[in-house]
Amino acid sequence: MARTFQTGDSGTYRMDYDHPHAVLEPMEREVAVVDEALAVLRDEGVLPHTAYDRAKFLAHREAVRREFEIPWTAITPRMQRLLYAVNAITRPANMIAAGVFCGNTFISNAGAAVGPGACYEAENLIGIEIVPEEAERAERNVRRIDPTGLARIVCDDAVRFVEAFDRPIHLLYLDADGDAKRGKGIYFDILQAAWDHMPPGAVVCAHNSVNYAPRLRHYLDFVRDPAHMRGSVNVVLDIEGLEVYLR
Repeated sequence: MARTFQTGDSGTYRMDYDHPHAVLEPMEREVAVVDEALAVLRDEGVLPHTAYDRAKFLAHREAVRREFEIPWTAITPRMQRLLYAVNAITRPANMIAAGVFCGNTFISNAGAAVGPGACYEAENLIGIEIVPEEAERAERNVRRIDPTGLARIVCDDAVRFVEAFDRPIHLLYLDADGDAKRGKGIYFDILQAAWDHMPPGAVVCAHNSVNYAPRLRHYLDFVRDPAHMRGSVNVVLDIEGLEVYLR
């Protein structure tokens, strides 16, 4: 079973979906909550430490606020900071995010290596979006922050893409939706397709670990088995949740 870190206000702390940059609490509270979560991830062996550059993160946040077209989002400021911090700490050479919509969650991960929040050099930062119109918008958004093209969006089926990927996957972010039958259960299909490409020490982050837990039953049974993952923490900062694993 995964260890759970849950804040006392996780059931009421939620995003105003139509206002992606809304301030939901004092900055000091946001930082303290994420710091506590990072400490639990470190204690469970999922992260090596908890240090990340807070000033660079704020520069990243401001660039997203200024440059991105975000029609709506469920990603709270706490979640944005947590995703950035996990990537800044683990520094994945190859990061793949499956199901990126307009690119907001993708850049929360990739922003640790590109744009004003960059703190390390990566090799591949890839966001996968199956809807062509959203993939195009995500690519436009990302280009405004990363003119180099290192971070990029591909329009593809995530299962097919990760299965064909010919390099190690050091961090896999899951936020995709399958067909009506599978829904978020497609996480399991994506993970299985990526499994042989993920070396020991690879990290998996799965969004919606709380509000879609029933649809993720088979996926969660697999990743919470210590035979498959060396460490796992269900980080419940808001009503959505993020479960983080170390292979």
